[in-house]
Amino acid sequence: MAYILSTSGLTKQYGKQKAVNNVNIHIRQGDIYGLIGRNGAGKTTVLKMISGLAAPTEGEFTLFGKSGREAAKVMNRVGTLIEAPGAYREMSAAGNIKLKCIAMGVRKKGVVEELLKTVGLENAGRKAVKNFSLGMKQRLGIALALVGDTDLVVLDEPINGLDPQGIAEIRETIERLNREKGITFIISSHILEELSKIATSYGIIHNGELLQELTKEELMSRCMERIELVTDDTARAATVLEDMGITQYKVVDKTTIQIYERLNGVSDIAMRLTESGVKFGGISVKNEALEDYFLNLTGGAQNA
Repeated sequence: MAYILSTSGLTKQYGKQKAVNNVNIHIRQGDIYGLIGRNGAGKTTVLKMISGLAAPTEGEFTLFGKSGREAAKVMNRVGTLIEAPGAYREMSAAGNIKLKCIAMGVRKKGVVEELLKTVGLENAGRKAVKNFSLGMKQRLGIALALVGDTDLVVLDEPINGLDPQGIAEIRETIERLNREKGITFIISSHILEELSKIATSYGIIHNGELLQELTKEELMSRCMERIELVTDDTARAATVLEDMGITQYKVVDKTTIQIYERLNGVSDIAMRLTESGVKFGGISVKNEALEDYFLNLTGGAQNA
């Protein structure tokens, strides 16, 4: 499968400390990729490297099919909003976007007005950026990231510190740009529940290392309510389940089966397995919230 962005052994070391260690991520065209991790996990460092703002100590990344020095030639297709938007506080949103267009050689007529409308700032008028709400500043930052032929937008904690209305506005802007313009996003956050509303795939990073990479469907299947059966004979157990008319199940590994139906029938399933001579180490109903899944994967709340 072709990816518009992939990394291979991406590593960044400061002195003796590895902020990012051997990270391999894979992003397809049209993805909204959520890079999830606690504060200090290495998210921003990864984003800076793939945006050309920091050089990797080891490893490399491929961008739009280009790697090494060639990747720099297509970096103009990447828009970034890392940390605070780089805007002039005394100027208006339109003035800031116009300056960015001049700097990038963008002369398309009406582009400033188009970008303001795209991010919902068309009514900001001459209001100075210093008087913007945090949500308005973040939307301006997205508009600045879209200047030029942007196909990939990198956003670092874009909802951090926003109130519920601001979060909803940023979420709607990202979804619309992805849906209508086909723009791919990579978004870092430590708030899995919120990012899960828009992300199509995820990378979970902890202490500079990528722990998992999974699609939205895979994440949801791991968190939904289910019966979890532990046995050393999954093949025989699966036969028993099918004889019972149970078809919504998944053999996760050589010792675990997850069952997504008859959640009130644990005792019946256990009895039938016993009657069929299938030995099992445990059978129980599991229900894990997204945040719980994240916390368990990264070592629990005590490490937050």
